[in-house]
Amino acid sequence: MTAHWTELGVRHMPPMSARSVVVDMPPFIKEKVDERVALLSAPLQGVSSDGTVRSGLVPLAPTGVSAAPIAEAAQAFLAALGPAHRQAAQLPLEAEERRTWINVHMNFFRHGVMLEDLPSATRELGLELLRTTLSARGLAQARDIMRVNELLCEISGSPDEYGEWPYFVTIFGQPGDDAWGWQIDGHHLVMNTFVVGDYLATTPTFMGAEPCHVTEGPLAGVSLFVPEERGGLDLIRSLSAEQAAKAVLRPSIHPDDLPSELQHPFDGRMVAGAFHDNAVVPYEGVSAADMSDAQRRLLTTLVSTYVGWTREGHAAVKMNEVEAHLDETWFSWMGATGDEGPFYYRVHSPVVLIEFDHHPGVVFDNPVPSRNHIHTVVRAPNGGDYGVDLLRQHHDRFDHSGGSHTPR
Repeated sequence: MTAHWTELGVRHMPPMSARSVVVDMPPFIKEKVDERVALLSAPLQGVSSDGTVRSGLVPLAPTGVSAAPIAEAAQAFLAALGPAHRQAAQLPLEAEERRTWINVHMNFFRHGVMLEDLPSATRELGLELLRTTLSARGLAQARDIMRVNELLCEISGSPDEYGEWPYFVTIFGQPGDDAWGWQIDGHHLVMNTFVVGDYLATTPTFMGAEPCHVTEGPLAGVSLFVPEERGGLDLIRSLSAEQAAKAVLRPSIHPDDLPSELQHPFDGRMVAGAFHDNAVVPYEGVSAADMSDAQRRLLTTLVSTYVGWTREGHAAVKMNEVEAHLDETWFSWMGATGDEGPFYYRVHSPVVLIEFDHHPGVVFDNPVPSRNHIHTVVRAPNGGDYGVDLLRQHHDRFDHSGGSHTPR
């Protein structure tokens, strides 16, 4: 039986700040950080299944869903910042910093302006970016992740490593232009939002939590990733023995049962985490083309749970893309399928890549993955991340030389 987090001990590691850039770090952490930095040497192309990006899967066309409220929120946020903060917060549209996000609590690469450094009124304007981008459920989840990060101050006794507000906001480009973006980056909460025309790209997005369920104190009642966890279980349990034989890649994610490459301290089983912008991820598991109608509905519902973090109109646009490629969508699994054991799953199509992973303790001292610690990541393969392919299409249509915006 999985122990509840209140029964676990606290892991004691060398403290590394969430606020100021970490310079001195343990060698094994530095090795992992250097691995990430090395990935930046490759130009941004996008996640693919075979090393070749399929361009144009999402045509640049009006969606009919306005992104103006997000631009207005960004403009108001920038206007409220002082000169120094504004200079730090706003970077060129295609700045490399959009790729240097990471989900761990330590500040290795963070940029922009930290919400904690702002007056409460300006901080609220920063949160308005989340409010205008996310659905009510997505916003509640994001804010609960931040609040649980505050709880970790009390649990760990290390307030410089955690907190509700060491989250960094960056604006890329000029809000309201034909193409611009914004990012929030911090422990267990990273969103990369790029607007091209009225199309809203919200990947890569990382959300996670440790712990995931709080039963007492000011956060009593907070339960994170319940539908994401339950939706995966519903789908795996619906499969026939023949389908499960294809979908289940490994029956256990206990450390004794896994090779080292599936026990990464930052990523766990994930293949598309931070900095893996050009990951080559072959399709694995069982295809939706081989599922029954009922199973396909469960798969679509599972994907919509993640896509539904975004505001409803924009989420509907994305789900139309997902459904257009449903027969090319694959589902794979590692780990337990019962009511308590840890697991990992992946949903992968040409237009969406979702990973869910139960992680070992970081704040807590459990070396075995448990349901107390969850990581999720959502990407849009084939140039969908950061709106890269949409930007390519935009530049193909318009000449921007000399600051102009002229149709070619």
